[in-house]
Amino acid sequence: MADAGGRLNVVIRGGTVYDGTGAPGTHADVGVRGDRIVAVGAVAERGVEELDASGLAVTPGFIDVHTHDDFAVLLEPEMGFKVLQGVTSDVVGNCGSGVVPFEAGLRRFRRLHPDADPPRWEGFGGYLERVGEARPSCNVAALMGHGSLRYGALGLEQRAPTAAELDRMRAWVREGVGAGAVGLSTGLIYEPGRYARTDEIVALARELGGPAGGLYASHMRNEADGLLDAVREAIRIGEDAGVPVQISHHKASGRNNWGRVRDSLRLIDEARARGLDVTADQYPSVAGSTSLAAVLQNGGFRADSPGGLGQLGGGDVLVASAPKHPEWEGRTVAALASSWSLGAEAAAHRIVEGEGEACFVVVFTMDEADVRTVMAHPTTMIGSDGVPTGGKPHPRLYGCFARVLGHYVRDEKVLDLATAVHRMTGMSARKFQLADRGAVRAGAFADLVVFDPARIADTATYESPRRAPTGIRAVYVNGVAVARDGVHTGARPGRALRRGRA
Repeated sequence: MADAGGRLNVVIRGGTVYDGTGAPGTHADVGVRGDRIVAVGAVAERGVEELDASGLAVTPGFIDVHTHDDFAVLLEPEMGFKVLQGVTSDVVGNCGSGVVPFEAGLRRFRRLHPDADPPRWEGFGGYLERVGEARPSCNVAALMGHGSLRYGALGLEQRAPTAAELDRMRAWVREGVGAGAVGLSTGLIYEPGRYARTDEIVALARELGGPAGGLYASHMRNEADGLLDAVREAIRIGEDAGVPVQISHHKASGRNNWGRVRDSLRLIDEARARGLDVTADQYPSVAGSTSLAAVLQNGGFRADSPGGLGQLGGGDVLVASAPKHPEWEGRTVAALASSWSLGAEAAAHRIVEGEGEACFVVVFTMDEADVRTVMAHPTTMIGSDGVPTGGKPHPRLYGCFARVLGHYVRDEKVLDLATAVHRMTGMSARKFQLADRGAVRAGAFADLVVFDPARIADTATYESPRRAPTGIRAVYVNGVAVARDGVHTGARPGRALRRGRA
């Protein structure tokens, strides 16, 4: 029964509630007053809005723990590509790309948003204030991106920072901790993060002040031949700094490394047995996405492939965004190379010369069996790693969570539904310290998704990636409907989330 204090604004009736803990679903009503859930069970009181959820699942809103939406939430605040797939909270600042200092963050994100010209902010506190002013449709939490911090302190210098430069980066991290950032991220295959030694990262992670100050999330130094050493480095940083670890988009890249995730998972299990809180996230695909410039910097087309991507052929690389040459979008590097009578690497250089860092690509580097192995492991949560570019972005941007629930849960039975929901909600909220999120219980924020487990499916493809999933009946953020039957309502009730604060 609802508590006293005014009429319920939403009652979701007769659904099967998966509460985000991993417990089996239970038949219940859910009552919402204001921005909070006030009742789960038999709700006698009528609501201003009544939703019949018979035959449907009712879950916490999905938390996308790995996004690159730092500027998108300001420039495209309706965030349709996320809320239409049930994402109610976004964690931005991944892979070392962050928003502080302002000039460094803007430089990095103009690769995705070439015309971006947002009002200036100071520090992570200032960024979160800008999020509040923009009123996006989803909630937003922020990681502190080491790559932007390093660029702000010493540009693209291929050396260790001086004491003064390190102190400057430390000060930015301390400000972020105080402002409520959820942790520190690195992108150790990207400039300038790739020039940082382990001790530099440890020094910055120590400024988190222990587990209560946030986690360390890493796009590791190598996801190919050097995968295991890279996992060891991430674990060492967490142990030396005394902070939790999040391994970003856990995978083994390159055919000669397929199957190696069994060994990387063993390293995670061993570290957890020692007491380290180490987990990972994953997107449900055999293809990743990055800038073509990064592929070249990491020797992706070279036979020895010294970087962290593994060896790629031209047919493995699909052009996603080429703002100056849209006719290249949706074509592989191999196809373009053939039309130009060039080799794959030479063709890639030609593309980058024409587009600069604004060219993003989809790269097919992984094994389907590895995707399933990582997904089945209890330390894996879900993150889209979607890149909000123009052109034809990786379809995970629009369909990640529906693909897990439809393809991997219902059709392939890699996970059961209650477990999958937990990995998208309660597990994520706990790890990233998002207070009162990721749960269907009285007192939690009313971030909710209502969907049909028999019909939910991703419809985005590499040819037509900007397509919303099917089977999602409604999505609520802070008690307000942002989507109904695949259509955005126009509502923008999202908030800036600060670590550990309601």
